[in-house]
Amino acid sequence: MGLSRLAALHGVATSYSPSPDVTVSVPDDTVIAVLAALGVDAGTPADVRKCLVAAESRSRLLPPTVVVWAGEPLPPALAGLPPGSTVTVEPEPAETPGHLAGRPPAPLSMRSRAAAPAAPVTRPPGTAPGSGTSASAAPAASPLAAPDTATASAPAWWIPPPHGVHRIHVRTPDHRRATATLIAAPARVPQPPERSHGFLVQLYSLLSARSWGMGDLGDLADLAGWAGRTLGSGFVQVNPLHAAVPGRPTDPSPYRPSSRRFPDPVHLHVESIPEYGHVRDRATLDDLRQDAAALSEAVLNKGALIDRDAVWELKRQALELVVEVPLTPGRRAAYCDFLAEQGQALEDHALWCALAEVHGPDWHTWPEALRDPRSPGTARARAELLDRVDFHCRLAWLTATQLAAAQRSAEDAGMSIGIVHDLAVGVHPGGADTWAQQDAFAPSMSVGAPPDAFNARGQDWGLPPWRPDVLAATGYAAYRGLLRGLLARAGALRIDHVMGLFRLWWVPEGRPPTDGTYVSYDAEAMLAVLALEAHRAGAVVVGEDLGTVEPGVREALARRGVLGTSVLWFERDWEGGGRPLAPEKWRRDCLATATTHDLPSTAARLTGDHVTLRHRLGLLTRSLEEELTEDATDTAEWLALLARLRMLPEGDGDEEAAVRAVHRFLLRTPARMTGVWLPDTVGDRRPQNLPGTWDQYPNWRLPIADPEGHPVTLEEITASPRLHALMEVLRPRKPHTAPPGERRP
Repeated sequence: MGLSRLAALHGVATSYSPSPDVTVSVPDDTVIAVLAALGVDAGTPADVRKCLVAAESRSRLLPPTVVVWAGEPLPPALAGLPPGSTVTVEPEPAETPGHLAGRPPAPLSMRSRAAAPAAPVTRPPGTAPGSGTSASAAPAASPLAAPDTATASAPAWWIPPPHGVHRIHVRTPDHRRATATLIAAPARVPQPPERSHGFLVQLYSLLSARSWGMGDLGDLADLAGWAGRTLGSGFVQVNPLHAAVPGRPTDPSPYRPSSRRFPDPVHLHVESIPEYGHVRDRATLDDLRQDAAALSEAVLNKGALIDRDAVWELKRQALELVVEVPLTPGRRAAYCDFLAEQGQALEDHALWCALAEVHGPDWHTWPEALRDPRSPGTARARAELLDRVDFHCRLAWLTATQLAAAQRSAEDAGMSIGIVHDLAVGVHPGGADTWAQQDAFAPSMSVGAPPDAFNARGQDWGLPPWRPDVLAATGYAAYRGLLRGLLARAGALRIDHVMGLFRLWWVPEGRPPTDGTYVSYDAEAMLAVLALEAHRAGAVVVGEDLGTVEPGVREALARRGVLGTSVLWFERDWEGGGRPLAPEKWRRDCLATATTHDLPSTAARLTGDHVTLRHRLGLLTRSLEEELTEDATDTAEWLALLARLRMLPEGDGDEEAAVRAVHRFLLRTPARMTGVWLPDTVGDRRPQNLPGTWDQYPNWRLPIADPEGHPVTLEEITASPRLHALMEVLRPRKPHTAPPGERRP
């Protein structure tokens, strides 16, 4: 009983429900291990009692981080302050433009005159949230509860601070004092300005005639510019472009990066760098370009897989020559601004990259003095490797500028959203982020998923989780920096496994995923930071909410304007017999797609090819005949619905027509965004990633291909009759303009 109480106080679950009618107890050893990772010693009953007494006797006037939503009631921590308390809000310097211009921020002081809130106050028309006027709003609710419809307002003494992250100081009449981080957030993230369609693509798979063996940011800008102008597309969504862990072989998965804060320079289009044209050693550059062309030739025409390591080796050598070219005064000023903007985070990342070149990619194996980023030994290494640190800082800047250029290309082409970047759920345990932020990550823990109907053994993703207590104590600084960096050059952000803002499945090291447990995060604070940073960037947010979702999570995300993800094959009326869900029944606030990078292409799904692929790899748990029969039944149900809705005029048996019908269906739903898997436009049957495989399948290394498996270039994709026939389904229709003298019907 004591262990359960102690666990509850620290957000650690002692049981979970894989389905509504099933409850599974978490092993005590797991609970003890997770508490230890949170700095709580519960190894013996005596330790549990000691920690429980300490935790329950600890009284805080304020929690470490307090959230205030624009136009909504104050949280209990502030609304419940004793009458007569003095509250001072001090904007943090980094959050205050005036301070950056040399003007110190002016604190906002107020005094609580009564415990009860004042009468509701209605905001005058046109008054923005945070402008100093309290507004009517729904009462605060649990982040997992649906909002109440009643109205209330903040106490009359409360002066709403501007959107941002501040410090709040409280002094009570009995002389108690408290200081906390205050997150003043807009009530919702920005919304898509209009309904739109766009492409989903794994960037490495999109090779053009000029690529160096894999798709790059030049190809992304080109795709966005073409799709916006030619097809009226509103966005292009890409895989995570985070910095990978170096080494041979590099982990090809974009979802297990070294750092989520900084992009990987392997995505650079080298020739677009201004200094490229001024490199003196042209002969070496020409040789490297020829070798890169040979890499692309091998992938496109000889059946080779995308070799990220070989691509990076050629690009690294070219970039070594490029950075030797002196920057012009304007370029140097821009680089210095980038260094100042990124600060310590960039210096740590670049130093890790430099040290990894010398000592290997896992900092746990480095000399002991270098395992601490703040040690004297690390400081000496920084001085010795200064040139390499600057090299990696320069690459981060160059990559950021090309990311910005891709977004500008999308905007210039008329895209309403632009580039949708992807945030992975975690980072590699030996990478740059875990080295630089060691206190923020839970030691000897990994993120995964509990057993479910699709995977009885659960999942261990090998990603160390953030400690929720450290996040709160630091005002979510690491999370804020991560989001700000990603959103600075994006039109939208997709958050992989968005349920992780609420809770994550922690698996202790050395234990199977079945022995894990859920650890809760402060969803209110996580969503507030997300809303704040998205608001500053003017960016849309899409959450990947597929799979097991805790009750109330989707409602909480919707309340804050975070769009969900709906995949056609999973959208069924589970409460009404499991039939395919009619298009008008779909939710509006979502990105609707036919597939994702982890699922079969639409052509493979319609033909059953994905089942035979899993059979060849020994992944089926039943006979091939049983699997094919069930899959065919599922597909037939959808095709029958499409036929009843008259979306399949060509009749059954025409694969391309069926793919078009699927997308007609998606367009019939009220979804704000409709995503088209780019490989679907040319009939590719191969998944980019096949969950449950490691070396049995070339995950994350396949170029986009035609139905026969022949790779196709960006130029061939954009000229494909199959693509244009499909996109005619989604192309926005321009209103008919009657010639002079003709009346419009």
